[in-house]
Amino acid sequence: MAETCYRHPDRETGVSCSSCGRPICPECMTPTPVGMRCPECSQQRTKVTRGVGEASLGSAAPATFVLIALNVAAFVAEIATGSGGFSISTTDRLPFDFGLFGPWVAEGEWYRLLTSGFLHGGLIHIGFNMFALYFLGRILEPAIGTPRFLAVYFVSLLGGSLGALLLDPNALTLGASGAVFGIFAATFVIARRRGLDAFASSIGMIILLNLVISITVPNISLGGHLGGLVAGGACALIIVAGEQGMLGRNRLPAELAAMIALGIVTFAAAITVA
Repeated sequence: MAETCYRHPDRETGVSCSSCGRPICPECMTPTPVGMRCPECSQQRTKVTRGVGEASLGSAAPATFVLIALNVAAFVAEIATGSGGFSISTTDRLPFDFGLFGPWVAEGEWYRLLTSGFLHGGLIHIGFNMFALYFLGRILEPAIGTPRFLAVYFVSLLGGSLGALLLDPNALTLGASGAVFGIFAATFVIARRRGLDAFASSIGMIILLNLVISITVPNISLGGHLGGLVAGGACALIIVAGEQGMLGRNRLPAELAAMIALGIVTFAAAITVA
């Protein structure tokens, strides 16, 4: 049986306050860096020190920080094995060996569909992506849970690879942008579903601005951004279906299974078009 909002007993909800755990309806939700909070908890300052019963930012969004660490570690490895400086060349060892390139994917190097998403072309490139991931991850991951967040991230990454291969298969593509665009899309869809229209509108404007930049600035993978956006939005719709009770009472396994299936289809489609 679905829980009801503690302030509005007539309204069913699948969302709980990330601080006190009480069920809250869209009207009572306040987005914070550590998830949705009830009106009372949203007025309290977020604690960032570890303690009994207190969640630090890292524990509230562990996958976000691990993903950032993996991307940064890969960038450091690019610098260490590259030709020098913070600017990465496509002829450097790691981009050449693990970047996304259609003909090499077609020859069986399928791992490039994933590994390319952890490599970047320079300090500004990784800086923008990791800032967006840091900002969005601390909001979305606590709101939907770490397993769902990871599924959204990696399905979006694969969607970005598919989009890049569809629009420009012969370009060597790097970056977590597809995954980040997917997180943007998922945040937008879920915020709208939970009644956070003002927040969703802000995210929507950021998405539109980034799409304009993707179209007007050269050497940016529009296909990668669009592919990640579509994949992330599709994952969010699966999560919304679970919240609406369309996937049964044991919704988490059903949602993850659906997103994994979407990831497999996207992976296979990327190999096919490479």
